Amino acid sequence: MTDDHEPPDSKLTRSKQRWAREGKFLTGRITRPEEQRLPPGQHLTADWPVLDLGLMPNISQERWRLDVHGAVERTIYWTWQQFMAQPQTQFVSDIHCVTTWSRYDNQWKGLATSDLLTACQPREDARFVALHSYDGYTTNLPLEDFAAEDALLAHNWSGKPLEQEHGGPVRLVVPHLYFWKSAKWLQRIEFLTEDAPGFWEVRGYHNRGDPWAEQRYSGD
Repeated sequence: MTDDHEPPDSKLTRSKQRWAREGKFLTGRITRPEEQRLPPGQHLTADWPVLDLGLMPNISQERWRLDVHGAVERTIYWTWQQFMAQPQTQFVSDIHCVTTWSRYDNQWKGLATSDLLTACQPREDARFVALHSYDGYTTNLPLEDFAAEDALLAHNWSGKPLEQEHGGPVRLVVPHLYFWKSAKWLQRIEFLTEDAPGFWEVRGYHNRGDPWAEQRYSGD
């Protein structure tokens, strides 16, 4: 657990001030007219299609662990109980898959990435985050995207525990990017000083994946 009375001049405070000066802490929670809510090239669905690498790891809450390491001041090794003891946040957000479907008004509960940053204290030179999943999947994010105000490590969807097929026990949710960036079956979060493209990024997909800019593939 972190100290709720962190001194104002801590390294994390200075980092947040630097990120703010650089225009970081981007968010998907931009107020958009309803006609602009759906990114270009997308269509709405009421279902939640299942897409993965063909492997669906069955990780029980008892076996699940989350490691947070790399360019951080505080390395974290959480069990399920320790993870659930962290601050819990609820968000409602849309999701957009690169395969052109979108789903509105998803109700999430979990650990906000901003609270994870408070817990692990990224170093001054941290710039990127690599997500590692139990099925061997990886993806990469700039730190400012990972730190978006509605991003979280979700364990609950629509009032129920996140199902295995959708990434349970815990997945990342970064609503303002295409959903391949929101890694399922989350196992490790690695903070990096240099970018490290992940599974799809080295196979022709865009390195960032902004739905409103249609950043689907590396040439977009």
